[in-house]
Amino acid sequence: MKGLIAKKVGMTQIFDESGNLTPVTVIQVEPNVVVAKKTKENCGYDAVVLGLDDLKASKANKAYAGQFPENITPKRHLKEFRNFEKEVNIGDVVGLELFEGSRFLDVTATSKGKGFQGVMKRWGFHGGRATHGSKFHREPGGTGECTTPGHSFKNIKLPGHMGFKRVTVQNLKIVKVDPELKVIMVRGAVPGNKDCTLIVKSAVKK
Repeated sequence: MKGLIAKKVGMTQIFDESGNLTPVTVIQVEPNVVVAKKTKENCGYDAVVLGLDDLKASKANKAYAGQFPENITPKRHLKEFRNFEKEVNIGDVVGLELFEGSRFLDVTATSKGKGFQGVMKRWGFHGGRATHGSKFHREPGGTGECTTPGHSFKNIKLPGHMGFKRVTVQNLKIVKVDPELKVIMVRGAVPGNKDCTLIVKSAVKK
């Protein structure tokens, strides 16, 4: 599997040679540093730990800083990628060139938190009539059962906390790669707000 830690810049739109407009999300891929390698002999599986963004020495406690080799500055973001396709060693730098030849990506991030929301916004309910004395506007409606079983079943769509979940969007098509700016432009939307941290992987299903 190919994978990197990246940052979301935002959304824009680009035109192709035919003049067709494509909405894209701009993902900035700064060079990732190989912090550690795990092998079947030591850990029971093969994996590579990548790090991004240097952390001040005063911000890293002794337990956190102890996992980094002497020649590597502590990193703010760490991510373990199992069965890493490229052969790398501790201290190597992996960048945008990892996705050469790839056409589709899977992007994982934490979605925007929207707080406590009602059923119309959270689940897309239509709501009731808004006229002629109707007292049923944005409510969820009846959720209880009769005397038997005498309670509401689980997993009923109700108001509650919306967003702020780990979300993966699959099969995002790579529209453009700019090595000078270190950005990838993918078609469509990516979860999370601007400047959030993303996990970018080669598509599993494509």
